[in-house]
Amino acid sequence: MDNIRPIRTDADLAWAISEIEPYFEMPPEAGTPEADRFDVLADLIEAYESRHFPIDDLEPIVALRAFMEMTNRSQSDLAGLLGSRSRASEILNRKRALTIEMIFRLREAWGLPADVLVRPYELAVA
Repeated sequence: MDNIRPIRTDADLAWAISEIEPYFEMPPEAGTPEADRFDVLADLIEAYESRHFPIDDLEPIVALRAFMEMTNRSQSDLAGLLGSRSRASEILNRKRALTIEMIFRLREAWGLPADVLVRPYELAVA
């Protein structure tokens, strides 16, 4: 595998992200050296980010908003997943709590870790 190196600094992370981005536009064919390279880069990025930017400590709605921003998802995308615009708005504005079903959908559809979302959090006072 060509040009793979450990990620030890933010500069290394920026390099790895720039290397992996083209694969999102044109995914490599499974079983090819390029697919292996993609997998290795993704694992290295995930490991570095988990060590240096843990999201476990974030309150669930903060984590959800940060995830949506990082993945370029909008409130409309969340509405599509949860079934309505008003429900997405209520969740993001802390007027309604996430349910187990919503957390399951977020994990299944978006890959957002459920353990980040299941923690208790305060709702807005009406």
